[in-house]
Amino acid sequence: MKAILLSIGDELALGQTVDTNSAWIAARLASLGVSTVLHETVSDDQPLIAAAIRWASTRADLVIVSGGLGPTQDDLTRQALADAMEVDLVTDEAALRTLEAFFASRGYEMAQRNRVQATHPVGAAMIPNPHGTAPGIAASLHDARIFVVPGVPREMRAMVEDAVLPALAPALRTTAPGVILTTKINTFGLGESDVAQRLDDLMRRDQNPTVGTTVAQGMCSVRLRAEFPDPEDARARLEATAAAVEKRLHPLAFGRDDELLPAALLELLKREKQTLATAESCTGGLIGAMLTDIPGSSAAYLGGWVTYTNALKTQQLGVSAAAIDAHGAVSEPVARAMAQGARERSGADLALAVTGIAGPDGGTPEKPVGTVWLALASSTQTLARCARFTGDRASIRDRATKCALQMARLSLMNETLDHLRWLSLAPAKPATA
Repeated sequence: MKAILLSIGDELALGQTVDTNSAWIAARLASLGVSTVLHETVSDDQPLIAAAIRWASTRADLVIVSGGLGPTQDDLTRQALADAMEVDLVTDEAALRTLEAFFASRGYEMAQRNRVQATHPVGAAMIPNPHGTAPGIAASLHDARIFVVPGVPREMRAMVEDAVLPALAPALRTTAPGVILTTKINTFGLGESDVAQRLDDLMRRDQNPTVGTTVAQGMCSVRLRAEFPDPEDARARLEATAAAVEKRLHPLAFGRDDELLPAALLELLKREKQTLATAESCTGGLIGAMLTDIPGSSAAYLGGWVTYTNALKTQQLGVSAAAIDAHGAVSEPVARAMAQGARERSGADLALAVTGIAGPDGGTPEKPVGTVWLALASSTQTLARCARFTGDRASIRDRATKCALQMARLSLMNETLDHLRWLSLAPAKPATA
């Protein structure tokens, strides 16, 4: 069974709102063996929505449309569905009574405008919505089954689970006897081309499971998809391929699916019975924020300093004013001193320090915007590395934060920091014109 998902709304088409509905629906269908072949976003334009429904119904077995079922003049999905089916809209009296009761139970008289929510195309059927005022619609066109569900995520998910999937169950038993299983392996420290080179033979498109890559926020994730008639076979094949991917990307692969880099570091710290403190300048507390976003982080993360000015670096962390004067705040000696000061003052086993130029101003020919020094202090040594990041201020700070987390993780694993492509023992020479 093949599915096409249509998301309706100007706010989606204009990028004002991110379409999370399609991702959720596609994942839910995949778990039942239904392959989604296309997501399409359509603005609040009745002819465009009707054309999209007609086109999708000729190319998929299942079309799920989300959004455009409200009572306002720009909620046009039900009218567009009627146009696509070449029929009129009719009022469903049972649905109308349910709507009136919904408002009455809350002490309101239903506005006349809400009556449109109790209409559906001739030949279609209403889907009850106990969580809101927008009933769904079930219809057929050409050889496709069509379900229209609300755009509100909570209402959409309930309707898909309670009505759409049960309605599909008989067909799924005959047309989708197998499953589609997916997983994602997260990495940080390699570019997409480097990851692809290591996985070249696994990424052939004629293989099952399929392997692909996605880059977002500086991290390269490897997506795996297994589609087999037998669920156990699918799980075994997916796990075998995932293990092969992780082996080739070791030690920069840090987790699967929604596991985050700070969570992976905290887990390793707990396992090794180590504690961590931080000293941040250009990242402004982002390292600490990412770590404390994880529940239970206090078992390994003691806290930290945001020493943005030179004076505070000296007062709070004991960084020598002479070192700052001689080398500048963004330098190896200062990064080392920040890490050592944070470790000594916190009593932590390890301390991370970051100092850099996030921009857009402050760069020089010797230290351009994006220059960041990172240091990690332990009881036996202090490691310091320089990185040169590109991008805007937010991306430089984000990559510096993640680089520091991965640097600590690699050190705990007794792995060389050379795995991280951004890090070097000394800053690269500035490019010349």
